[in-house]
Amino acid sequence: MTIYRFPIRNETDLWNAISRAEADGRSFPYFNRKREVLSFLLPDIDFRAANALKQELLSRGGDAIVHRNAIDGSAPLSNVIIMGTLKTLMDLSEKLLAMPYWGLDRVREEIEGALAALEIKKWELSLPGRGSLSLGGKTKIMGVINANDDSFYGGSRAADTGSCAALAAKMIEEGADIIDIGSESTRPGSSPLSPEEEADRLIPAVRAVRRELPGAIISADTFRAGTAMAAIEAGADIINDISGGLFDENMFTLVARTGNPIIIMHANDVPGGMHDPFVYRDIIGHIVSFFARRIEAAERSGIDPGQIILDPGIGFSKDMRQNLRVLDRIESFSTLARPLLVGHSRKSTIGKVLGLDDPAQRLEGTLAVSAFCALKGVPVIRVHDVTQNFRAVRMIEALKGEKL
Repeated sequence: MTIYRFPIRNETDLWNAISRAEADGRSFPYFNRKREVLSFLLPDIDFRAANALKQELLSRGGDAIVHRNAIDGSAPLSNVIIMGTLKTLMDLSEKLLAMPYWGLDRVREEIEGALAALEIKKWELSLPGRGSLSLGGKTKIMGVINANDDSFYGGSRAADTGSCAALAAKMIEEGADIIDIGSESTRPGSSPLSPEEEADRLIPAVRAVRRELPGAIISADTFRAGTAMAAIEAGADIINDISGGLFDENMFTLVARTGNPIIIMHANDVPGGMHDPFVYRDIIGHIVSFFARRIEAAERSGIDPGQIILDPGIGFSKDMRQNLRVLDRIESFSTLARPLLVGHSRKSTIGKVLGLDDPAQRLEGTLAVSAFCALKGVPVIRVHDVTQNFRAVRMIEALKGEKL
């Protein structure tokens, strides 16, 4: 006999383990609850609740990381990181039903919500008048087209409608699932367009792509409600708002009325300060809280939360290390129960890591991040080079055991 490691990293691995051991397949749910140690951060917890959580988890084979002074109460509040298998945390949640004090009732609700979100692996978004968009499972490719001559990477520029339609057709042939068209350059140092200039470039481009490619899924990149409405009338299916609905207070109301999906991106002070790095005490917690507030605002405006996609905004209001941190912790956003989009293609973070000033030289770095996102199960990546990214993502999915 020679022992060897048998990693059980996902549900496919667990099914393989059950098959290898010739165990009863009905045992899958039982083992799946014990397959992985999960950890969640609960901010600003009453020290008594922190101590109670630690003791309850220890008694169940889990644990909690709490403030060094929580034990004697000299730190009234503690950030708490709870750790345990799914079964352990489910058992903890059940026990907390009998402990509705020190804020533990709220903690229980948060834990239950986070665990429920883990079960959501696929989403179905409605595209009014054009069916639906399924996300989850295989990573989908969003191809970038800039209907201007000022974007930071020349390969995505298509300044006239014919070029836009031709480039969109080429991207779909290469494997793109969604075409994202924008006319407002968001490169560092760019000047915002007037609403009229933006619409004059974007709307004809959307109309041309829809005319030439009636079955394409089109995303319109704009943070102005008026432009968004015109884009939808021209054939856009999705609105991609880099301000998360903060620039134009009418954006959420519009999208609620039309029923189109909306991409909510994290950034600060769009468009004026969106490229200025921000000092975050906890960047992941900050973005999660931002998204939670924007989802609530969208719901109040009448948007179905099932129509929301979240984009953590790589390159916006973040420096290189912050962007890398967001990517490294991309699973942290799973508690929001919404599909993610990552737009990293040829951006300055890749250039800084690799010492490449020219965006044209950043393809390999882009492919590395795309592969990483596919490995992590990110539903959508937004890229300039469809063929290369499509191949990288499909190779990762083959290695993960996905059906090709």
